[in-house]
This record gives sequence, structure tokens and C-alpha cells, in this order.
Amino acid sequence: MENNLSNDQHMTPKPGRETEPDMRSQASPWSRVQSLLQYREEQVFLVLSLVIGALAGLTVVAFIVLTERLGMRLYPVGSPAWRRIAMPVGGSLVMGYLLYRYFPDARGSGVPQTKAALYARDGNISLRTILGKFGCTAATLASGIPLGREGPSVQVGAGIASVLGRWLGLRPEKVKALIPVGAAAAIAAAFNTPMAAVLFALEEVVGDLHAPVLGSVVLASATSWAVLRLLLGNNPLFHVPQYELVHPLEFGIYAVLGVAGGFLSVAFTRLLLGMRKRFLLLPRSTRWWHPVVGGLMVGLMGWCVPQVLGVGYSYVGLALDGTMALKLMVLLIVLKLFAITTSYASGNAGGIFGPSLFLGAMLGGAIGTVAHQWLPTYTAAPGAYALVGMGALFAGIVRAPMTSVLMIFEMTRDYTVIVPLMIANLASLFISTRFQKEPIYEALAHQDGIHLPSHKTREELGRRTVKQIMRSAPETLPSQLSVQYASERMRASKLHSWIVEDEGSIVGVLNKASLERALSEGKAEEKLMNLFDSLEFPHVHPDHPLHLALERMSKSHLDILPVVNRADIHRLEGAVTLRDVLASYGVDSTGSA
Repeated sequence: MENNLSNDQHMTPKPGRETEPDMRSQASPWSRVQSLLQYREEQVFLVLSLVIGALAGLTVVAFIVLTERLGMRLYPVGSPAWRRIAMPVGGSLVMGYLLYRYFPDARGSGVPQTKAALYARDGNISLRTILGKFGCTAATLASGIPLGREGPSVQVGAGIASVLGRWLGLRPEKVKALIPVGAAAAIAAAFNTPMAAVLFALEEVVGDLHAPVLGSVVLASATSWAVLRLLLGNNPLFHVPQYELVHPLEFGIYAVLGVAGGFLSVAFTRLLLGMRKRFLLLPRSTRWWHPVVGGLMVGLMGWCVPQVLGVGYSYVGLALDGTMALKLMVLLIVLKLFAITTSYASGNAGGIFGPSLFLGAMLGGAIGTVAHQWLPTYTAAPGAYALVGMGALFAGIVRAPMTSVLMIFEMTRDYTVIVPLMIANLASLFISTRFQKEPIYEALAHQDGIHLPSHKTREELGRRTVKQIMRSAPETLPSQLSVQYASERMRASKLHSWIVEDEGSIVGVLNKASLERALSEGKAEEKLMNLFDSLEFPHVHPDHPLHLALERMSKSHLDILPVVNRADIHRLEGAVTLRDVLASYGVDSTGSA
């Protein structure tokens, strides 16, 4: 007892200095390390950029090697034709279940999800999503699904940056700043184009070419590129021909190529978005088998035309060499267009970077072959047109024209290709924006319920917002309820509008008038789910200004609006009523001040 008392006396801190030593003695070593890292946050950020670049480069190399080796096992040389059907169907079925059951955030491209993490999720990409994206995408592509690895690599690289930043205890602002760093590192390794990777991260992911993270983005991109070259050698993604302008008449042909690329971009985007909307309107419980639709279509096409299977970079090389037949290129444009869009729309994991380059190479090669046959002394070899077609389709579909120009320049290392490429890109971009207003990544995000704030919305954040008056959501209606029963419940309620949910996800909002109209049309036994023919429904976000809530209530004839999450429009956070909005302005429900 005396020894204990003596020890306690020796441990008693001196007045005025008790807090700091006590905290240090109780803090774990890792907590002290995190505190030091936060104190040196700027220096840590630069070092972390190097680490992210190295890890992203290693991950992309593993992605490439795993996909190629697994593909060779699934499709060995001399394998029977039945594999061309069995592998895409089986692969999409297994991956569809895994994506539905364990990795719901690993579907699709990965670029919209990366932007959502940056603007709506405080830079948060989970380790589970990274592992799911890597494994499911590798297996899906190896089974022959004709999607690309570059888009998923963006999400994986950004996810590595997010996990490291949060693990080291960096502030949310710094974690968000690491997202474009990881994205650029992944693109640099996936395409072997470090400068284009920097531009893509700033142009598409951040949306600001003057972003303050430019230095870190460059550092990570260069590091990732160095890791790629160290492990896989100095091998470009494509072996491209040396460009040569034979006659000024070719500029007109390149313009025609750009116009054709613009219309093909519009067809690609509209077809993909239209089919994807149809799949998303189906009940959520059926999503595990949706990818099989894409796998079956790819398998049937691959049975007849094996070149449809996979992303097809080897055939892009043949088009660039000018050794592919005209009829095959035209056939692949049509077949690949439907195979790619169906595979993506049905929910398979994979991106659209590689497919856009494939379609562009086939289109450019076909136009170049025709031009060279008609005007052999005035035109270059078809491979030059295939190269420019790749850039034109990338610009028209992805809407990143500067990235497209720089990417093709890095592939060729030939400055003379820039002018034809800029002509084709400009024509393609003009046509695609004229006939498809919404960019594909923004449209895909909207379909997934991801509504990123615009510049105007961010300017109004400091004003009166929905978040200040929102309340808990009232009772909702299940989507499988019949119209008759829902109408009876609504008559017994004081509410005039109800939120409809499907397995916890919002599918729409109904008012009494819409239910009565459905009853008058003989739809009493119809499910509420069948009353909705669109993925969109009236809603507001917590950071929306109140006047926007009033406008949307007036336009939709509703007296209640669901308040939903920006990262997932189907996730309910609360509700705002007309009475609450009027009360916040000092007006009661009768209109009196």
C-alpha cells in the first residue's frame, strides 16, 4: 500500500503542466503518429502523392496481367466454339450476383462514382469497393465482356488515395484533394500517357484546369507511369503508324470523319442510356441477373464473329496498321455498338474508355480505307484515319477533347497529327453536344441518383436552405401496394401526397389526384410501381435553397417533397412540406403573414 502511494505521489504532475504529459502518456503510438502527420499535413500530402502513384501503378499492372492471364485460361488457343457463349454468360452471371450481393458500388465505369466521392461523399471510397471493383472487373473482362479497364482503374486509384488519406487521419478536405491524384495515377498507367492523365483528372474529374492539386497530380502521374515502364517495359498501348499529310484535301476527309464520329457518339450514348434506364426501372431484387442479358448477347455475337469478344485492342492494332478488311471493320462497328451498350446497360463491371477507342479505330479505318481506294494519291494510309477516329470518338463520347488530343499525341509522339485530330475532335464534339446535351458521365450519374452540385448551387449554400427546415419523413407507401389499397389509406390520412419506396429506396411521389386518375382508368389492382415510367421524381437536396422547393412543389402539384442524398437520389434523408416552407418565411398555410 505504501509503495502504491509512493508511486502515485511521484506520478502527480506539476501544476500548470498536467494536461500535455497526461495526454501523451494515454495516447497510443499510432495516435501520436497521426497527430504528427496532421501537423505536417502539407509535406505528408506530397509524400503521399508519390506513394499513391506507386500503388496505383502496381495495381494497374496487376490488373493488366491478371486480365490477360485469366483470359488466356478461359479462351485457350484452339478452344471449342461453345466457350464463346458459355464464358460471357457464366462470367456475367457470377459477377452479377457478386455485384448485387456484396459490391453494389462496383458496377459500371467508375468515373461517375469517383466524381460522386469527390463532391458528395467527402472523398470516401471504401476498401470493400476497391477490392470488388478490381476483382469483379478483372473477371468480367477476362470472360469476354467487351468493356474497358481504364474507367474502373480510375475508381480503384482514387479509392487507394481515399483509404490512405483516411487511414492517416487527414482532414476531409485533404482526403477529397487526393481523389484526382489517385485518378490521374491510374489513367497514366492504364493508357501509358502521363500528360493526358493529368489533363483528364483536372478536365473531367475535378472540372477545373487551375485546381490547386496540380503539382500532386503531376507527381502521382509520373510515378505511376515510371512503375508501369519498370515492370512491363517501354511498350505503348498501341503501335501506331507514322503520320503523314499527303494533300490538303485530307483535311476535308478528317472533317467528315469527325462528323461521322459525332453521330456515332450520339448513337452510342443514347442507346446505352436508353437501355440502362429500362434495366433500372425493373425491381431492385432482379438486378443480380441483369448482367446475363449483356453476357448472352455478347456470347451469341461471339459465336458468329469472335472479334466481338473482349475490348479488342489487338484488332485496334490491325486497324492502325491498315491490315483489317473494310467489311470486317464495318461489321464490328455495328456488332460492337450493341454488344458494348448492352453489356454496360445491364450492369456489368467495366468502362467505356477502351470501347470508345475501339469504335473510333474501326470507324476511322473504314472511312480511311474508302478514301484511300477512291483517292490513293491524295490520302494517307487507312491507319492514320483509324488513329484520328480514336480521338474523335473519345472526344464525342467522353467529352474530354483536350485529353483526347494530348492522349493521341503521346501515343504517336508526332506533332503533325495534331491539326487533323483537332479538326475531327471539334466536328465530333459539336455534333455530339448538339444532339445529346447531357454528357454521358453526368447522365449516368443522374440515372444512379447521384446529383452533383452545380456552380450556382454552391453559390447559394450560404442562403436559406432545405436542411434548416426539413423534418423526418412521414409514413411511406410500399411500391408493391395496389392502387385501390393505397387510395383507401390516403383517404384516411391528413396528407395529400405520399412517398413511395421499393425495398427502402424511393421510386417516386404520388398525390391524391394521380391515384384517383389511376382508379378511373381501371388500374385499381395495379401495383404502385407500375405508375412510374421514369427514374426521376420531384425531390430536393438538403443544400437546395427554399425557393427551389417551392418551385418544384408548384410544378409537380405536391405539398410534400422528399429530401434525398446527393450521392444517392433514392436514399431518403427527410421531407419538407409546403407548410414548413411558408412558415419559414413567416406565412401560415392560409397565406397570412
